[in-house]
Amino acid sequence: MTRKIIIDTDPGQDDAVAILLALASPEEIEVMGITAVAGNVPLALTQKNARIVCELAGRRDIRVFAGCDKPLAHTLVTAEHVHGKTGLDGIALPEPTMPLQDTHAVEFLIETLRQEPSGTVTLCPLGPLTNIATAFRTAPDIIPRVQEIVLMGGAYFEVGNITPAAEFNIYVDPEAAEIVFKSGVPLTVMPLDVTHKVLTTRPRIEAIRDLGTDVGHAVAQWTDFFERFDMEKYGHDGAPLHDPCVIAYLIRPGLFSGRHVNVEIETMSPLTRGMTVADWWGVTDRPRNAMFMGEVDAQGFYDLLTGRLARL
Repeated sequence: MTRKIIIDTDPGQDDAVAILLALASPEEIEVMGITAVAGNVPLALTQKNARIVCELAGRRDIRVFAGCDKPLAHTLVTAEHVHGKTGLDGIALPEPTMPLQDTHAVEFLIETLRQEPSGTVTLCPLGPLTNIATAFRTAPDIIPRVQEIVLMGGAYFEVGNITPAAEFNIYVDPEAAEIVFKSGVPLTVMPLDVTHKVLTTRPRIEAIRDLGTDVGHAVAQWTDFFERFDMEKYGHDGAPLHDPCVIAYLIRPGLFSGRHVNVEIETMSPLTRGMTVADWWGVTDRPRNAMFMGEVDAQGFYDLLTGRLARL
């Protein structure tokens, strides 16, 4: 059965790959729209990058909405040091010609969740949770209407990638993350614990490049670009493809396994701000609010990704 999703994103090369995977999988996924948020790079670039990716996939029909340009309570932290100054460094792609929608992303989220039958729309945040939290705060009536939130963010055993304790997406807007994690919506979380297991080895990237398509070439160039940073940082033989894990889970949930645990967001501490505190061993009586993934079949993930990208 096709699942209706809204992708909330701050592209980023790995966000771009996630969008492409979703657009290449119409049997499982109907992309109702893409909402852009400030994160990896500022909003002016993330909304543009989302349209560039849709055009690369030949999907000018996808509606792209610009959302919040800064976190709820703090100044924006971006990640040009990873993604380059455009957010999609690695290959020069043409400027998008498809229009940006006039409606604000938050308005689109609220309208869509009110119009669609309750429990039929899944939200897929790939960046900071500002847009989702703002929609929930503005229109609390939509919260019980969300089918599920499947997000990339957080870390527990792998600790942080932007501070010693925090993963980037949650760190950029912990106040927003707290609203989402306390919302009561069913949550599935793809933390660094999983994404650091789907590494771009040479054979995996060459298989994508060997597709011989514009999409295959772009994805290979993007991963070549950002894996240099990650290989130096982590000492791995490749870089993690974080965000496509969200879409891969919707297509083939059996690739992933984890635990249903309580996850709380640290917002106060200067030392651990943005940390996702996962009660992995069930040592508190706090309510379980998230399926927190821990394992993934990495080769199965790349086989799925390569097979689907071949369609574009």
